Amino acid sequence: MSGIIKIYTDGGCTGNPGPGGWAAVILEDGKDPRELSGSDEATTNNRMELTAVINALESVINAIGLQIEVHTDSQYVQRGISEWMKGWIAKGWKTSSGKPVKNRDLWLQLKNLNDKMTVDWKWVKGHSGDEWNERCDELVAGERALFI
Repeated sequence: MSGIIKIYTDGGCTGNPGPGGWAAVILEDGKDPRELSGSDEATTNNRMELTAVINALESVINAIGLQIEVHTDSQYVQRGISEWMKGWIAKGWKTSSGKPVKNRDLWLQLKNLNDKMTVDWKWVKGHSGDEWNERCDELVAGERALFI
């Protein structure tokens, strides 16, 4: 993992919208895994997925010169930042169907962070036994449970 920071993220809701949680696990050489998590009483799954990534990247913003890998089980996040965003911006933050992009406030925050860092965006299948994705899922469940 030399010179690479690996970040695993997840977000979810009980109901959509509903009480939600987000989580991240940050893995750096020579350090214990670092866990971040939080919650929102009334939110959506996609907002929690984005919030997880934003908080994780903000926590490593000073890792100048290091490669960052973000592992997310959200194709919405992974494809949004890697594929769709350029089109949204070109169309004035409209989707291919001409509707306003949802969660634009969070996408703008994520774009700002992504532009300042070297990030490799990776999709990981959720609930497939990946140790760190499963840990994020546990943290998210704990955050959601605060409101149930």
